[in-house]
Amino acid sequence: MAAQVLALLREVSRLEAPLEELRALQSVLQAVPLSELREQAADLRLGPLFSLLNENHREQTTLCVSILERLLQAMEPVHMARNLRVDLQRGLTHPDDSVKILTLSQVGRIVENSDAVTEILNNPELLKQIVYCIGGENLSVAKVAIKSLSRISLTQAGLEALFESSLLDDLKTVMKTNDIVRYRVYELIVEISSVSPESLNSCTTSGLVTQLLRELTGEDVLVRATCIEMVTSLAYTHHGRQYLAQEGVIDQISNIIVGADSDPFSSFYLPGFVKFFGNLAIMDSPQQICERYPVFVEKVFEMTESQDPTMIGVAVDTIGILGSNVEGKQVLQKTGTRFECLLKRIGYQAKNAPTELKIRCLDAISSLLYLPPEQQTDDLLRMAESWFSSLSQDPLELLRGISNQPFPELHCAALKVFTAIANQPWAQKLMFNSPGFVEYVMDRSVEHDKASKDAKYELVKALANSKTVAEIFGNPNYLRLRTYLSEGPYYVKPVSMTAVEGAE
Repeated sequence: MAAQVLALLREVSRLEAPLEELRALQSVLQAVPLSELREQAADLRLGPLFSLLNENHREQTTLCVSILERLLQAMEPVHMARNLRVDLQRGLTHPDDSVKILTLSQVGRIVENSDAVTEILNNPELLKQIVYCIGGENLSVAKVAIKSLSRISLTQAGLEALFESSLLDDLKTVMKTNDIVRYRVYELIVEISSVSPESLNSCTTSGLVTQLLRELTGEDVLVRATCIEMVTSLAYTHHGRQYLAQEGVIDQISNIIVGADSDPFSSFYLPGFVKFFGNLAIMDSPQQICERYPVFVEKVFEMTESQDPTMIGVAVDTIGILGSNVEGKQVLQKTGTRFECLLKRIGYQAKNAPTELKIRCLDAISSLLYLPPEQQTDDLLRMAESWFSSLSQDPLELLRGISNQPFPELHCAALKVFTAIANQPWAQKLMFNSPGFVEYVMDRSVEHDKASKDAKYELVKALANSKTVAEIFGNPNYLRLRTYLSEGPYYVKPVSMTAVEGAE
């Protein structure tokens, strides 16, 4: 079969408009294993196929892209980098986006190979073309280009090629295309900066990080909203957080939140700024962040009282993040009755809000109430029970009511709350004493889709693995839980067939 491929390639190279031969080649290639093609890779002459891409013929271009995609997979990245340099360069400037994506995906293979990447680094023209691909209209092309440049920058040589040569000027030129392209370059810079302190240093020296931060704290509210997402990504790394603190950026973001009350357009950027602090708190220390930036906690509480579902959603998500570890739970507990009122509002929204916000409220409740067995001190268990009671007059019935609604996402989110509290003795007592609850847990007929069956199984697992459940639920129910667990999430009870004498 591989011999047939080589023969067809020779045939294609001799003809001016080889559409029939290209169709035949595409058909044959689908049947040839990649391993067989790799054995013949040294004999593959792809120049003619690349040449055919230069003609303005739609079907011919589509066929060539499809064929090249397959054949290039058979080539070693080093061989490709050394022997197809000119073709790759041409591919990056081709007017057809499918050709650019094909070329960039091959560049992606090259830059992931430690031997082949050197060939790319020694080809400034090719690097320049990759940079200019960020500025194209097609987002898919830009994303693949960003990914390739990000991968190149993982080595010191790559960082130097990108930031200590004329390539930096090309990046800055591309940024001037429009706002969208400028943000793409910022996305690349943040991705590179997140790798290591050395990478961040290269990016800050280029001046592009400073430019991003200047836009973040500037007057344009829409720009702020976009930039905060990128700065939040940078803050996911320890060295990124250190840099932002040293540069006073975190203080500036806090000050902007303080001034948001007098800004009629604050709703554009405030959700992103609050999310930033929520992530910061959970990655560092909730107590330190909340003590140093009290405006953050204050704003989150305010936002839960908003009439704007977007604001409520962000506040609820942030409370869930903040209360996902014990230190964060204790910070929230210190706010006293104010937090109890907030929980009541979350319980109300979980029952009455639109479906998407209901699910976010339920996810936050799960996060707030979950306690790993090793952290279940008497104080924390009392706190979790008190928080649960604050949700409504009868929280268990509230959640059962939500779980009975005919929406799988809501059903699963309610089961997730039950699972979060299932290993806590106070919750097990509530469940056992609630009429019909144990039967509801054991009943497989309630769940009809995979996600719901998985969610119910997680609840059963949490109960069955608890040290206190046998005592609270009683041994017969405990054994039923263990049986459910051993049968797995998708077990279907066999239907017994009784033979009737004389039946057809």
